[in-house]
Amino acid sequence: MLRPAFSSNRQLAQTSAVNSRDVMATAAAKKINIPLAERLRPQTLGEVIGQQHLLGDGMPLRIAFESGQPHSCILWGPPGVGKTTIARLMASSFDAHFITMSAVLGGVKDIREAVEQANVWLGQGGGSSGKRTIVFVDEVHRFNKSQQDAFLPHVESGLFTFIGATTENPSFEVNSALLSRAAVYVLQPLSESDLKLIVAVAQSKRVLKAIESIAPEAIERLVAYADGDARRLLNTLESLAVAAGNDKSGPITVVTDAWLMTVLGEKMRRYDKAGEVFYDTISALHKSVRGSDPDASLYWFMRMLDGGAEPKYMARRLIRMASEDIGLADPRALTIAVAAADVYERLGSPEGELALAECVIYLAIAPKSNAVYKAFNEAKALIKKDGTRPVPMHLRNAPTKLMKELNYGKNYRYAHNEEDGFAEGENYFPEGMSAPDFYRPVARGLEIKIAERLSALKLKNTQKKDAP
Repeated sequence: MLRPAFSSNRQLAQTSAVNSRDVMATAAAKKINIPLAERLRPQTLGEVIGQQHLLGDGMPLRIAFESGQPHSCILWGPPGVGKTTIARLMASSFDAHFITMSAVLGGVKDIREAVEQANVWLGQGGGSSGKRTIVFVDEVHRFNKSQQDAFLPHVESGLFTFIGATTENPSFEVNSALLSRAAVYVLQPLSESDLKLIVAVAQSKRVLKAIESIAPEAIERLVAYADGDARRLLNTLESLAVAAGNDKSGPITVVTDAWLMTVLGEKMRRYDKAGEVFYDTISALHKSVRGSDPDASLYWFMRMLDGGAEPKYMARRLIRMASEDIGLADPRALTIAVAAADVYERLGSPEGELALAECVIYLAIAPKSNAVYKAFNEAKALIKKDGTRPVPMHLRNAPTKLMKELNYGKNYRYAHNEEDGFAEGENYFPEGMSAPDFYRPVARGLEIKIAERLSALKLKNTQKKDAP
């Protein structure tokens, strides 16, 4: 449903962009309780915490703000990282009218109303302000193709600046025509230091009612529980403030870790990203996969999801397991792990979690090999301690006449021109360096065949060297 300028009052919607202070003033008059996340929403660019890769000096969005020239864009990032805040600040900074709609509730009718409003504000429909308009669409990936297409002619004509916010990969969820007309900015989860700063801001502004201080260990737990989401952090702080004022033993002025767990224990049960339980559980999952026990692997995987583990984190760990513990014994494992992560990226929770569970079971039953993992570590260790050996002349590229005259690439044997596509006896290591034998395939899965192939090639090399 279209909510011009964050108000259901159409007359109010036709004023210039409404910021959080306007919202709070209106709500205060009506005695509406404003959520803490809204009360602490930044009013200036300088108040924004996080996203410095976009908003820092010389960074893309900072340059856009300073130029005074808004442009259509898509803000892609997880919940609670500042997408709506940045959109509102753009409207305020550019002195633009601000129309917001939710793609979950809105449709083409709302888009038409936004176009009408923008025309009025631009002075083409009887108005005279001539001010620009920013149309902000939250959860834009929820709009279907035809709904997204409805924006195109108006973005193209410059009637309004389009800003979309999405938690999903725009490459999959936003049609290419709209995507080509909008810059994509990737917002990151807030860091621990960012979240701690938000807690400090909330405390300094005295908005936590009876709470006067929060113990450091309690802050650590709150930050871990928020998992990069500022809104989640502020909602939790607000719940604590209410609980502190209604505690049976009297108002709580200091939030300790013990009291925090008493109040929010159910939310944080079993899964503690700030402590050992988290690392113990992921370790149990990894070891169960390595041990080829699909039931135990699925058990620990579901324990982590049930306790609040971020599925995207789980997907990253599964990709690591495919490389570290299965490797070339079954190269399909890595493909399946990447595909499962991609499916979750497209579908989100809960649908995408099934693909991750399928991957867990596949990794558990796949043949195991850590040969690639060991080879990687051995090569890494050698490079660190060894000197920088020059590249042999026959392996160097020779794109210029001078390089050819200096014998770059001379006597290189092109493997595809050799019998069986293999240059017998050729050396690919620096001069004076013996072959270190990093990769040693195990006798499991596809690596059985790989070992046979490598043995045959080594035999050819030996015969070539021994030949008179």
